[in-house]
Order: sequence, then structure tokens, then C-alpha cells
Amino acid sequence: MNRPQILHRLVTLSILASLCITSLFLGSTQVRADGDGYRSGSGSAIDKCSADLLKIANTNGATRVKAIVQTSSNSNLLDSLLQEYGGTVLATFSQLNAKLVDISAGSAQALAYEDNVSFMSLDNEVESFGHITTTTGAQQSRAQKNNLGLSYTLDGSNVTIAILDSGIDSNHKSFAGGLARIVVNKDFTGENRTDDPFGHGTHVAAVAAGSGTATSGKYEGIASAANLANLRVLNSQGIGRVSGILKALDWVMANKTLFNIRVVNMSLGAPAFTSYKYDPICKAVRKLVDAGIVVVAAAGNNGKLTTGQKIYGAIHCPGNEPSAITVGASNTYGSDPRNEDSVTTYSSRGPTRSFRLDSSGVKHYDNLIKPDLIAPGNKIVSAEAANNYLVKTHPELETNDYATTNMKLMFMSGTSVSAPVVSGTAALLLEANPNLTPNMVKMILMYTAQPLAGFNPFEQGAGQLNVVGAVGVAKIVRTDLLALLTPAAGSPLLTQTAPSAQTTISSYAFPWAQGLVLNHATITGKDLLNKYQQSYGKGYLLGAGVNEGWTTQSLNTNMWKGTLSLGNYLMKSDGTALGGGGIFCANGIMLSDGIMLSDGIMLSDGIMLSDGIMLSDGIMLSDGIMLSDGIMLSDGIMLSDYSTGDNTASMH
Repeated sequence: MNRPQILHRLVTLSILASLCITSLFLGSTQVRADGDGYRSGSGSAIDKCSADLLKIANTNGATRVKAIVQTSSNSNLLDSLLQEYGGTVLATFSQLNAKLVDISAGSAQALAYEDNVSFMSLDNEVESFGHITTTTGAQQSRAQKNNLGLSYTLDGSNVTIAILDSGIDSNHKSFAGGLARIVVNKDFTGENRTDDPFGHGTHVAAVAAGSGTATSGKYEGIASAANLANLRVLNSQGIGRVSGILKALDWVMANKTLFNIRVVNMSLGAPAFTSYKYDPICKAVRKLVDAGIVVVAAAGNNGKLTTGQKIYGAIHCPGNEPSAITVGASNTYGSDPRNEDSVTTYSSRGPTRSFRLDSSGVKHYDNLIKPDLIAPGNKIVSAEAANNYLVKTHPELETNDYATTNMKLMFMSGTSVSAPVVSGTAALLLEANPNLTPNMVKMILMYTAQPLAGFNPFEQGAGQLNVVGAVGVAKIVRTDLLALLTPAAGSPLLTQTAPSAQTTISSYAFPWAQGLVLNHATITGKDLLNKYQQSYGKGYLLGAGVNEGWTTQSLNTNMWKGTLSLGNYLMKSDGTALGGGGIFCANGIMLSDGIMLSDGIMLSDGIMLSDGIMLSDGIMLSDGIMLSDGIMLSDGIMLSDYSTGDNTASMH
């Protein structure tokens, strides 16, 4: 396939899930307290339609499309408007104020002018992305004592993780207890099955919550006793649609209490064209987080070219949503100590390059610092679904450790694997302290993370996941404070003195980040842990309360209390706490639309090469359209280039 065909394929697929396996990638105004100005419904069609929808409307307006219409309310006005414009409603997502409609592209553009319409985007295709308990410290955290001094095992018990993926093979012994642990199975693909003929979802689910009993603990998930909600949004070929994901998230909103769903794992993603403020999946994720559900998203696997060049700006949707915990992939090189760990070359880097168009058609980029943290994701062994497509077409993924069908294991690599490591950890934190808000979980995970030397926040966020440190903090967060409707900013956060900001795993001691990455800034200070900050509550972004000018930022002292420091620069870490190391780029650059500094080279939006891909001095910064590390085949599968050694075994 030639370059124009590759670009066309990437543009027409709105979700390239970045499934990465050993040698395979699937190419992967209501004013809120966080300051987001959500449009009220007024405005031009330009700034109320996604770029790909506008392109079809302007070139062939008679083309019938399926589109997601977000509305300012759940009124029936839209139904009557659709009749006027020749459209029909195919599905309603009542919890999300959105509908799936069939309409001509030209009529969709005209409909966008209506006040009741907030945003319109195409219902594009979705594809999957694609020793952990020891190296993350999860095994060290198993033995716990409660407030009464009674011993218990911390394993995610009674917490439900929703897995939005290609299904789960419930007969696999990694899900000991079978249907008793998989508390619900729902299909949103239309295939009327909830098993896993593709093979991605079973592996992901077992990384998050697989039982290690069958393998004597050798291949155990992080939250090995957590319940699972199997929400199948990817079909037998690993493909789904935006509307399927919205249906699943809508179902989670309606059933979260019934099944005690506290965590949602999304090991899938899309090139992030539309700003998180308007993208329907991002807005659905925000609603879940505001409702108290932790949402974990894979960053994507578009971190390099086949030539080995780093690519910045390829974070996928919904990883570009600031309320989500966006996870990149680290490589542990097969050893439990963490002194040699690194960020994988393929893990997508920030900043987020999703954008909005103003009424004049000018792009305004989000430029958020992402990922939030990284976790082991290279050549991870986990459950293999029976007779799945991935192993049939790539038999080298089979480990051959076990002959019994419901015991087989396979390798996978990528941020698809890193995400469930974090989802399982979130379940452990919520078991240890059920009163934690999603922002508290996110804060604790970043504050206790290990910064890896030689990498900047666009590559690793705050650093690599540290389960031991995170669990230790979660246990001493005041439950009485978080039970209050409106805790006072500046109130003591912990029940005792904060622990030493250092963890030892497999005889290697490392410092914590002791800071957070926010929307466009980093913040450090012990009072992040000692004092309750207003943005830790529900209904806020963690980065709320940062005042942003054209090139400078400052803290709103009504929201942020204590001795805290906003960094003026993003640093290339020296392995010490967040902020240590050499200057990588100034934070203020992210506030001016479209101009970024990376590795001493300016990446300019003014140099264009077809469909929004930009080249500057050999470094690529994308508007969400990425050429990944390999050759695009007709089915969208990327054959990986492992010339950098990222395929070193990490089987623990």
C-alpha cells in the first residue's frame, strides 16, 4: 500500500486501536469548575462538526452518514428537527445526551446550526489496540491488616472492573470461579456473543484481574479477585464503532451501582482529531469520572517511525481526555528490579494534538501533557482465549507453556497491556479505601510513581507505576474527610504522617515523583499529600485551579493550599523526584496553539505534508494522523519494527 493509501486509511478509520503484540500492532456553554467552556448549542457549523464530517459535507454533501449528535438536553426537539433534515434516529444514549442518527452529510452540517445541537461527529470504526505482580509491587501489597488489626489479602475483592474490549473467554482458568467472577456479559457489536474470538479482551482482562491459582501464582493479574464486567465492543475481527463504545459507557452509567463498577478499562483508542471538549467518547468518559468511576485508557502505540525516529503528539482518544488516567508502556527487560526499566519506543508520547476549529476554521490544539504515568507493557504473558484470531494468524504469540485449551497463555505488548495493570491497581486502592474519588486515585498513582531517568513527561507522565507506594498512601487517606459533601481545601488529608517518599522492590530503592502532571503544567510539593486540594473532589479535573495566560500559569490559591510549586519547565528526568534533571521544554509553549519544542527542535504547524501530518527537521508532530512503526496492510494491521530491542522478554 502506498503513502496516500495509508493516509487515506488512517483518516477514514476514526478509531485505530493500538493493539500491540509481540510482532503485531493494530495501527492503532455549561461552565464547569475546571474552567472548560462547553458550548451551549449556538455557533457555526464549522466549530460544531468534526473535521472528517465537514470534509464529506463539503465534497459530497449527499453522502449518507451515520453520525453521533450530542445535544444540550434530552428534549425531543432533535427528533422533529431530524425529520425536517431527512434524518432518522438509530439509537439514543440517554445517560450521555447523545443520539446515533442516519443523515446526509450536507444535512448534518446544516443541522449543526440548531441551538439544541452541541456537536456532531461520524460514527467511525473502532479497532483494538493492542512477573507484573512482582515488578510493580502488587505481590508485596497482598498481605494487609484492617483498622481492627485483622489480616486480609488485598486482591481487588468486591470491586468490579468493566473491560470494554473484544470479549472474555470465561472458561479460561485465569478467571477462577468462572461466571461467578464475571458478573455480567453484554455484547454491543451486534454479533450476539460475549466470548472472545479475536483474543484481545481475554488477555487484557487477565492482566487486570486474572487468578494465578492455575499457574501457582506465576501468571497472576494485579487485582486477582476483582469482579469483571465483560462489555464487548469489538467484534470477531477486532473492529467496532464509536456508537458501540457509547452504548457500553451509557450502560455503565445506568448500572454502576447494581454491579459496583468502580473502574473502566479501555485498551482501545483513536487518532485524536477532535478536542476532548467535544469528542463524544471523551465527554462520556468525563461523565463517568464525575460520577465516581475511575477510567483508565491506553495511550496508543505510535511512538516511533520505522527509522526509529521519535514521534510526539500521538496520544489516542480517549487518552486525550484529561479526566482519564492515560497509561503508556514501560519495558522491564524481564527483571524484577526497576533500575534498568525504560519507556518503550512505541509508546505514544504527548502532547495531545486533538483540536477544535473556531468559526473561522482556525485550529486550536489541546496540547495536554499525557500520558499520566507508565506501567509494564512489553511482552507480557497472560490468558489466551480459545481458538482466537490473533494466535491463529500469529502462532508465534503462543507461549506453549500449557497444552490444555483453557490454560493456554500468549504474549502481548503495548499500552493495551499497560492499561489493565493500572486498572487492577485502581481496584486495589479502592478495596483498601472505598471512599477514594477518581481524582484521588489518579493523584496517588502519580505522586508515588517512579520517574525513569532519561525520559520527559511527554513520554512517562509522572513516572512508572508503584503499587506498593500507592497502596500505602491509599490506606491512610482520611475516609471521614472524603465522606463529606464539600471537604475544605487545605484540611489534613492523611490519618498519620506521610510515609517516606521512597519504595524498595526486589532490593532496588527508588524515589517517588512527589508531584503531578496537570493539563499544561507539573506541580510538586509535599502538601499535595498532606492537604486536601479542592480538585481532588468529584466534578473537577485534577488540573482545575490553574490560571492560564498566553504563556504563563499560576495557581488559584482558593483551590490549591499549602506549599506547592508549579514548574516552569518540563524536565528530562535524572531519576530523582519530578522536576529533577535537565530542561526539555518550557511549559508556556503548550499554551500557544500549535508550536512545540522537543529535543531542542522546534516542531512547527506551519510545515504541512498531506492531511495534517507535519515534518520539521526530521521530527514528526501529528494532528492525530500517525504513520506507525511498520507497514500498513489492507486489514489495518501494523507489522512492528523491533530493531531497538523492545522485544526483550518481560515475562513476570
